[in-house]
Amino acid sequence: MIDVIPVASPHLDEDDITAAVRVLRSGALVQGREVAAFEDEFSDLVDGRHCIAVNSGTTALWLPLLGLGIGPGDEVIIPAFTFAATAAAVRLTGATPVFADIDPVSFCLDPTAAAEAVTSRTAAIIPVHLFGHPADLGALLTLARRHGIALIEDAAQAHAATLHARPVGTFGTAAAFSFYPTKNMQSVEGGMITTADPGLARTLRLLRNVGMETRYCHEIVGTNGRLNDVFAAIGRTQLRKLPARTAARRAHAAHLDAALAGVAGISPPTTGIGAGHVYHQYTIRVDDGRDAFAQALLEDRVGCSVHYPVPLHRSPAYRTAAHLPHTDTAAAQVLSLPVHPGLARADLDRIVTTVLRHARREQLAA
Repeated sequence: MIDVIPVASPHLDEDDITAAVRVLRSGALVQGREVAAFEDEFSDLVDGRHCIAVNSGTTALWLPLLGLGIGPGDEVIIPAFTFAATAAAVRLTGATPVFADIDPVSFCLDPTAAAEAVTSRTAAIIPVHLFGHPADLGALLTLARRHGIALIEDAAQAHAATLHARPVGTFGTAAAFSFYPTKNMQSVEGGMITTADPGLARTLRLLRNVGMETRYCHEIVGTNGRLNDVFAAIGRTQLRKLPARTAARRAHAAHLDAALAGVAGISPPTTGIGAGHVYHQYTIRVDDGRDAFAQALLEDRVGCSVHYPVPLHRSPAYRTAAHLPHTDTAAAQVLSLPVHPGLARADLDRIVTTVLRHARREQLAA
């Protein structure tokens, strides 16, 4: 039987393992030199911004909200077409997530819909750079400044993505990255907060370390959001490989784009003007019968996945009566195909052949 082509392929190589073992043998395991070095090196990716390493992408979203004093009575505008962590971070502060619709091309928060959601209680906007495509940060920053509210970038899926040659993570009041194993770079688990505000950076360092800068001097109420040094060491080796792996993702996406262009019933992803997409996912639209199409691919051992079949405004934990037609349509049509750096040319050819075969079957059936 032929091997399954996985839709994602977390990759730890000998460099990562050697780095982890080195730290384990050192005995210095928590909030030490490796974390400091990782923060310093990641800063180069975000134009020298302050970087604060934490234990997850969710924490990386949650702590900036806390650091800005956002809480009960406040509203935060977010898309419903995203992973639940975006909404969970808001709810964990006591604030209310307010869902706005997406742009149907980029799948990111639509600035017009976000503007319509602003009220006197709005404290922040969190655009998500979904699937590795940057949100329309120019329009969203203008909106945030007009209303005097914070903009926090959810860059969990967008390491090294750019907008008009400027890296994501450098536009907002703060930004959050994730290093979960399926992300474009990983540290087994972890996250990074970036900000240009030195005062906020200090507050975030206190919040992640139970309110301490000096041992046993608790300046504020904080949490244990620390990243350990083993994971930081892995993050450092992964960061060095990020440019080559990003180039591979883009090359694989270009191959798929060329092969799938003009195929009836299928729409490859579109990259906006000035956007530097990093293809955390290669997400197509299937006009009709997405679930059956996905099942057919899986039966032919081509991995695929739906992100996200239940948008958050329809999820039990966050359900609202929000009318989000573009979000609902995307949830019914999107399908992510393998694009990760571990793919060989033969894998790409097999993905294309399988997708085209089932697309043609759907056309004949119609």
